[in-house]
Amino acid sequence: MAKSTQAPSTDRGSVIYKALWHAIIEQALRPGTKLPEDAIGEKFGASRTIVRAALGRLAAEGLVELRRNRGAAVATPSWNEARDIFDVRLGLERLVVARLAGGLTRDQIKSLKSHVDAEQQARGTNEPLSIRLATAFHIKLAEMTGNPVLARYVSEVASRCGLILALYSRPHSSECAVSEHRAIIAALASGDCGRATSLMDQHLDAVADRALIVAHPPKERDIKDILSPYAAEISSARRPLRPRA
Repeated sequence: MAKSTQAPSTDRGSVIYKALWHAIIEQALRPGTKLPEDAIGEKFGASRTIVRAALGRLAAEGLVELRRNRGAAVATPSWNEARDIFDVRLGLERLVVARLAGGLTRDQIKSLKSHVDAEQQARGTNEPLSIRLATAFHIKLAEMTGNPVLARYVSEVASRCGLILALYSRPHSSECAVSEHRAIIAALASGDCGRATSLMDQHLDAVADRALIVAHPPKERDIKDILSPYAAEISSARRPLRPRA
């Protein structure tokens, strides 16, 4: 009997989730973009049920809106809630700083510095990747606290901030983010909680200040074309599945 190498549905759903998350954070899928289940399923070779589960996961994180009789779309935060979201993020990331200051291991510091090096490499050459890495830096810090609840909330709020910036912001300044991230790492490594908190506050205030009430008109593109590079990226990053016995 032939051995199956087909990915389990849960694994396929995870691939779709990651690809959509990357595309949303990198602003390839902008706020308001429709997310048709059939087109996404066709792109990933998955059923609508699996796609629906991935969309539901993104909706729980505030990145997707599930609209009755109109299907799913990338969430469109209102300007009125933007400041509230940034305020919540500020409070959460202060908790992250308090947990990490003076407590980072050498390996964690090395990992953070390597991440910022990747940000530096992307600066000026790959703007979408630069945006995603800037967001991932904060999620990485939160994960290093060892508190899964805090990490989840930071991930959700940081991602929603990305939607706000996609709608209302000036162009992303990756150079600013890189230097600010390096300074935060140095303060955390030295154990200076006060300085690390101050730097984080200034950094997030600068991010919020880039948010202006300027709508960016969407560019119409086929969603399968948009997702093609993300599907390839996620697939290449996964280890080959072993055939079932």
